[in-house]
Amino acid sequence: MGLMKIPDLHFAPPEGSQGLLRATDALLVVDMQRAYFPGGDFAVAGSAGVLPLVNTWLALFRQHGLPVYVSRGWYPQAQPMFIEQGDTGSACCVAGTAGAGFAPGLHLPSGTGIVSKGCSGDRASMSAFHGTDLPRRLRACRVRRLFVVGLTTEGSVLRTVLDALAMGLCVVVLEDATAARDLQRGDGARALAEMRARGALVTAWSDESALLPD
Repeated sequence: MGLMKIPDLHFAPPEGSQGLLRATDALLVVDMQRAYFPGGDFAVAGSAGVLPLVNTWLALFRQHGLPVYVSRGWYPQAQPMFIEQGDTGSACCVAGTAGAGFAPGLHLPSGTGIVSKGCSGDRASMSAFHGTDLPRRLRACRVRRLFVVGLTTEGSVLRTVLDALAMGLCVVVLEDATAARDLQRGDGARALAEMRARGALVTAWSDESALLPD
């Protein structure tokens, strides 16, 4: 089986060469939950548009037998941070509610590791690493490079990527498989710039066929 070729800046390959998916790679899908999709109380423009590409990445990692994790907000009550950002004030991603469920059409492979954020009611838990066992799981699988997709670019994706970098992981952000809330115009673009400045590789694949192995 062929391996997908991707740009690899973190392992300093020879000039002009391309990296490959490795046994030490993993995919993290961030907060692809009903509340953020059309019809949800916190719908994010562009959320439905990134779903097919997220599914393509899921299928690719499954095909190669690489670890896949999916984070979800799983809060015991409404989180003040959403109210402060100008949303409706309704409860977001409360554990067990419809809005906290994964988006219809998200094709999670068997064995996907679910990472539940905010179970203790910690309002700061936007990152998939904050108060979860994700660091332990990644270490157990000897993950060195983490691919990140999902919602929202300037929220949970940003916080998760910064924490992953702080752990010493190489991080690849799949820009066209993320979507921003953009409460202030340009929030998503600024978040991507910050991730890039902190050391993440921010890249995009506009042609899904480029993701398929040779």
